[in-house]
Amino acid sequence: MALEITDATFEEQVLNSDKPVMVDFWAAWCGPCRMVGPIIDEISTEYDGKAVVGKVDVDANQEFAAKYGVRNIPTVLVFQNGEVVGRQVGVAPKNAYSEALDALL
Repeated sequence: MALEITDATFEEQVLNSDKPVMVDFWAAWCGPCRMVGPIIDEISTEYDGKAVVGKVDVDANQEFAAKYGVRNIPTVLVFQNGEVVGRQVGVAPKNAYSEALDALL
């Protein structure tokens, strides 16, 4: 399962990570988010130990969604060394997410 990231833990888990980080910004009421969720969970398992993969519920945690200009969900951001290096808005095939992480490993 992907890591649950909140506004309180975002800096520690994402910005200060020494590994690449993939963050899925989602909401429970969002249909496309429910399609992306299982893909993110699979990637979390596959990249365990190599990358951090997590989810931010935008209804409960709005600070970083706003900071990074997340206006549509699902939005998946990829971070390296605290900087956004990739962005996928909407539903994409699993390999689109995997390739974004592979490029950083």
